Amino acid sequence: MGHTYEPSKVVHTKIPFTLHAGLNDCHMDEAIIFHDLHGHGISAILSAPDGPTKHIAVLCHGFLSGKNSTTNRTLTRLLNNHGIATFCFDFFGQGDSQGPFEDLTTSLAVEQATAALDLMTANGFSRIGLVGSSFGGLVAILTAAQRRDIACLALKCPVVDFAEELRITFGLEELARWQATDTIPNMMGGSDRVRLRYGFYEDCLKQIAYEPAKQITVPTLIVQGEQDECVPLHQSRRLHDSLGGVKRLDLLPDADHQFTRREDFHQMTTSISDWLVSHLMIRT
Repeated sequence: MGHTYEPSKVVHTKIPFTLHAGLNDCHMDEAIIFHDLHGHGISAILSAPDGPTKHIAVLCHGFLSGKNSTTNRTLTRLLNNHGIATFCFDFFGQGDSQGPFEDLTTSLAVEQATAALDLMTANGFSRIGLVGSSFGGLVAILTAAQRRDIACLALKCPVVDFAEELRITFGLEELARWQATDTIPNMMGGSDRVRLRYGFYEDCLKQIAYEPAKQITVPTLIVQGEQDECVPLHQSRRLHDSLGGVKRLDLLPDADHQFTRREDFHQMTTSISDWLVSHLMIRT
C-alpha cells in the first residue's frame, strides 16, 4: 500500500528476498519505489534487522550491475546480523529502475544517491554509512563530499576518474566510435554493444573526484585488488592521499576487479562490514 514521505513519494511492497545458497535463508525485505528530483522511479530494497534500528548503510552498485549484486547481498547479511539496516537501489536505467540506460550520467546517479540518503534521513535513520562499488564508488565520493550527515564511507575498487578509465579501457579509436554511434562495448563481456550516449563521457570529464574528496573528513575505507584490470591502482592511492580524517587503504595482492577468488571476496566484504559496524554502532 502507498505511503507518502518527504522528499519523495514512496510505494512499499513486502517481498521474499532469497540470498545465494550458503549466505542466508529466505527472509522478508521491503521493496520500495521512490523518485529523484526529475520524477524518475528508483527501485530499492530496504533490509532491516530484527528489532528497531537507527543505523543504516546505503549501498551504491557498480556500472552495469544492480541492487541485488552478490556484494550487496553479502553485505546486507553481515550488517543485518550486527543490527544495521541496508538500503540498496538501482541507478537510472539499471535493474528495475526507470529510464533508458543510454541516458545515464554520473551527475544523474549522484542526484539519485542524494535522494536515497534524503529518504533515509526523513525516515529516522540517524547513523548512515555510504558504500560504493566501482562506478558506485565514484558516486559515493561525489555525494559524500556534499553532505554532513554521513557517518562513514566504504569504497570497493572505486572509480575516481572514470574518463581516464574509459580512455585506458577503450582506446582512442573506440572513443571515436562511441562518439559517432552512442554505443560502447559491453564491459561485462557480452558480444552486443551497449547503447550509451557519448554525453556520459563528457559528463565524466566534469565529475573527477580527487578535489571533492578533500571535503570528506568522515572515516573512509578503500578496498581494491592489486590485480584490478579495470580501475588503475593509482586512482585509489591518490584518492587516499586526498581524503581528510581517518582513512585506510586495503590492497589485496591477488584480487581482481570482481574479487573473483572466494578468499578475496570474503576479505573484501568482511573489511567493509567491519568498518561500517565499528563506525556506525559507536555511542553518540
